[in-house]
Amino acid sequence: MSIRSKSVLASVLIVAFLVAAETAAALSVSGSTTVLPFGVQCAEDFNTMQSDIDVSVTGGGSGVGIKNIAEGISDIAMASRKVKDSEKEAYPDEEFVETPIAYDAVCVAVSQAVYDAGVTDLSQEDVQAVYNGEITNWADLGGDDEAIYVVGREVGSGTRDTFNGMVMGSDEAETEGVRTNVGSNAEMKTAIVNSDKAIGYLGLNYVQNGDLVAIAYEGVEPSADTIKDGSYPLARELYMYTYGEPSEDAQVFLDFVTGEDGQTIAEDLGFVSIN
Repeated sequence: MSIRSKSVLASVLIVAFLVAAETAAALSVSGSTTVLPFGVQCAEDFNTMQSDIDVSVTGGGSGVGIKNIAEGISDIAMASRKVKDSEKEAYPDEEFVETPIAYDAVCVAVSQAVYDAGVTDLSQEDVQAVYNGEITNWADLGGDDEAIYVVGREVGSGTRDTFNGMVMGSDEAETEGVRTNVGSNAEMKTAIVNSDKAIGYLGLNYVQNGDLVAIAYEGVEPSADTIKDGSYPLARELYMYTYGEPSEDAQVFLDFVTGEDGQTIAEDLGFVSIN
């Protein structure tokens, strides 16, 4: 083959590659850091099995995801809570369409040293008192004489809203006992693991690998069984949302997430299947 022929062939291949790349529709997903590992793994598997739709996933929190779909920045929002009335009022042009994708739980977790000292079960009243700043020493809860390092989540977190609503009585609750607010479940986990006197709350999948202790809440430990049978008080659903009816491409991805392949991923990551 001549140099000219090779050059022409190379040009044709490049053009063909670019045309093929352009035919893949881009689908953007953003939101909850609780859902993030699930969304990322679903996108990776989905992108591998087909070439028509290219899904990208980012975090930012449930509030960010919901805002992004309403403003056309993302196609799908990941959320660890339901859309708020205030969000519906802020974006009244379309309805937020909800797709449940898995079950999860808000787990109350403590540092290993705290657990080993005897704090293995807290009531709602106990946790309220800690986060309100009324109880500040582990000795008052059966632990060592150590100040409690209280970690919370930043505004915009769906996990924060769920915790405040279920434990504190209102998703707008003031948690004056909190000493540090973190931006994600991963940061919450790091804060608790790196301390010997911390308490915090995070999604079930972040307490599955043995380096973080989820305590019992109201006498019930979080697990797939207690979440499915409703006995764990802080069980919750996780969602994906679209602003208005899903586009054809969005529906294809949502069907994958809620189908057998997606739900297997959910269970592998420590979530509880909706099926």
